[in-house]
Amino acid sequence: MFDALIKKILSARVYDVATETPVHPAPFLSKRLGRPILLKREDLQPVYSFKCRGAYNKMAGISGEVLAKGVIAASAGNHAQGVALGAQKLKIPAVIVMPTTTPAIKVRSVKARGAQVVLHGDSFDEAFAKSQELVADNGYTYLHPFDDLEVIAGQGTVAVELLRQVTRPVDAIFIPVGGGGLAAGMAAYIKYVRPEIKVIGVEPEDAACLDAAMKAKERVVLSQVGLFADGVAVKQIGENTFNVLKDCCDEVITVTTDEICAAVKDVFDDVRSVNEPAGALAVAGLKKFAEREGAGDALIAVLSGANVNFDRIRHVAERAEVGEKREAILAVTIPERPGAFKAFCEQIGNRNITEFNYRFADRDQAHIFVGVTTDPTTDDRTQLIDRLNGAGLPVVDMTDNELAKLHIRHMVGGRSPEAGSELVFRFEFPERPGALLNFLNKIGSRWNISAFHYRNHGAAYGRVLVSMQALLSERDELSSYFDDIGYKYFDETENLAVSLFMKS
Repeated sequence: MFDALIKKILSARVYDVATETPVHPAPFLSKRLGRPILLKREDLQPVYSFKCRGAYNKMAGISGEVLAKGVIAASAGNHAQGVALGAQKLKIPAVIVMPTTTPAIKVRSVKARGAQVVLHGDSFDEAFAKSQELVADNGYTYLHPFDDLEVIAGQGTVAVELLRQVTRPVDAIFIPVGGGGLAAGMAAYIKYVRPEIKVIGVEPEDAACLDAAMKAKERVVLSQVGLFADGVAVKQIGENTFNVLKDCCDEVITVTTDEICAAVKDVFDDVRSVNEPAGALAVAGLKKFAEREGAGDALIAVLSGANVNFDRIRHVAERAEVGEKREAILAVTIPERPGAFKAFCEQIGNRNITEFNYRFADRDQAHIFVGVTTDPTTDDRTQLIDRLNGAGLPVVDMTDNELAKLHIRHMVGGRSPEAGSELVFRFEFPERPGALLNFLNKIGSRWNISAFHYRNHGAAYGRVLVSMQALLSERDELSSYFDDIGYKYFDETENLAVSLFMKS
């Protein structure tokens, strides 16, 4: 399979639609990390993503008679636009089945290429099932987004260009991993031509299907995946892609949402491009590697896409400083007496306060939710926490608390002695009309909602916090209702942020 794949990569037809993208230096990252950092700019493709390579290579190898019946894909993102562009070039019909939660900008982009869009279901799985129905009914050819050797070969042309463009010593190349099409194609060629170069896959911590497969030495299905980096939110690595990566990928690095946000900002600072979260994923992994390994030869990251919704940039900006370790999010308890706030500020010293939320708790103490700038090159955050604790101002570090960063920071002051016993849950609602009504209908009137917070993040799923007036003994029963609704959720009742800022 390996030799055959190399031949497919070398003979792949991609340049009818794709362009040879440049490799740009990242001067700010290079200076900070102490070694040359280079960025392969696949975000500069006509569809702002590498996906047009594999999709077109697959279509170009299908007979005209079969193509005339049309092609179909299930996708909410970059694969959809790659297929639409290829079909437009070949002048053939294309149908793209997209979940109803797909942001409007992506739907418009696909339609602009002349493809027919069918909106169906809330998830990729439902869209995929619909696409298979249409294949059976109409004889379309289904184009898989990653687990197809022709698609993998098309993506592998990124590595052909890269190794021709960069002749200097290279320590490692970092590639984002979802289903593994790009990583498999690139890894196969890199190991064939420059086996001394490390190939490192990068995944979000909450969607690490390749990492799980590598550890298990076989493909596994994740029970759920995070949706922030939606371009790589895949539950199981592809069969063909894993057959390549298990032998050609040297390491898998996983990164947090905050680290991805920091990488988006790093890319913008160096090349003035706003990448989507999946597009900057490789940079986040590169940074972790460089911080671990220190100085050395050049490191290269693939910028895989820039199809980001404008309103998501707000969320990225909020989290980037935390991801760069330049901000700490703290819950601090201070005495409820005159002068206590001044004493707190004196302990903060000359650090900037980026956010401050305060609400009277009781006659003895108050809880402060505060963001403070920190020095990422030292243990400044730890020193600050120790200093506040030493001054009799107890601290809970919320920097890595997802509930606190998504919801509590916008809800401080929501304590109510009248609410009684409450159970608190965090949800991911599909971003479509009727999602909330569906939730309320399923819950019925047995439990009262005592707190609710929603904020749009420009993604296919909205982040929601719901507090229900219910007893701890009713937790399992309430959870069974949520399971029936089918929305992803987390029980946050015991979260310290809830105890400090929501419960009386």
